[in-house]
Amino acid sequence: MRNNDRLAAQVRQTILDMICRTNGPHIGPCYSCVDLLVGLYFGGMNVSPSKSESPNRDRFVFSKGHASPALYAVLHRRGFLTDKDVSGFATNGGTFQQHPDRNVGKGIEVSTGSLGHGLPVGAGMAYALKKDKSRARVFVMISDGELDEGSTWEAILFAGHHKLNNLVLIVDYNRMHALGPSKKTLDLDPLAGKFRAFNWAAKVIDGHSFKAINKTLATLPFHKNMPSVIVAETLKGKGVSFMENDLRWHYCCPDEKERAWACREIKAGVKP
Repeated sequence: MRNNDRLAAQVRQTILDMICRTNGPHIGPCYSCVDLLVGLYFGGMNVSPSKSESPNRDRFVFSKGHASPALYAVLHRRGFLTDKDVSGFATNGGTFQQHPDRNVGKGIEVSTGSLGHGLPVGAGMAYALKKDKSRARVFVMISDGELDEGSTWEAILFAGHHKLNNLVLIVDYNRMHALGPSKKTLDLDPLAGKFRAFNWAAKVIDGHSFKAINKTLATLPFHKNMPSVIVAETLKGKGVSFMENDLRWHYCCPDEKERAWACREIKAGVKP
C-alpha cells in the first residue's frame, strides 16, 4: 500500500479516537476531506513545522472548521502538533476547541467555523501577498454547503477580477449538507462551469484518489492569470463502510460496537 494511503488510514484512526473520546460530532465531514488534506500537507503545499512562520510559506485556510479533527490529525502526522496537543482536543483546559483558533506556530492560519468566511479571508490574504510580490500561495478548503453563502460568491467574483493566480480553492464536494443532499437543499451543478463563468480555472477530480490529487496539485496554477479551483468529488464518511454517504454521521458519535467495527476497517487500510 502506498505511503499516502497508510497516512490517510492513520489519520482516520486518530479522528475516530478524538471524536469517541469527547463524544463529539462531525466524523462524516472529517472523513470526506482526509485524503485531500494528506495530499496538501505531504507534498502539495510548501509548509513545514520547522518554518511555520516563514513569510515564504504557503497559507492554508480550513474554512469547514466543524471538521477540525481532520485538520488536527493531519497537522499531528505532519509534525505541527504533539501527542499532548491531540489528547487535549475538546477538553476542559485542553489545547484545541471544536473549531480551529488561529495559532500560526501550530499550523493554524485562521480561526474558522463560521461558514462562508474562509474564502473571503483567503482571497484577501492572496491579494496582499500578490501586492507584496510574494511567491507564497493561499490554499482554502471549503465544504460544498458554503457555496450557499453569498459571501463565498462575492469572494469568487473578487478573486477572478483580480486574477489571483496565487489562490487555490478546494471544494470538498461530498454533496451532503447538514440536513440532506445538497441537490435538494440548493443545487450547485454545474459547479465547475459556474467557477469558469467567474474567471476561475477549474478542474474536477476524484477527491479520494491520491494519483489524481497529487497530479492536480503539481499543475498549479491551472492558468497564469486566474485563481484555481479543484472541485473534489468526495464521499461523506469515506473509509468506513457504514458511515459512507449517511447523514447520521454529520452529527452522531459511534458507540462502542460501531467504534470497534470502524477500527477493524481502518486497521485493514493501515497494513502494508
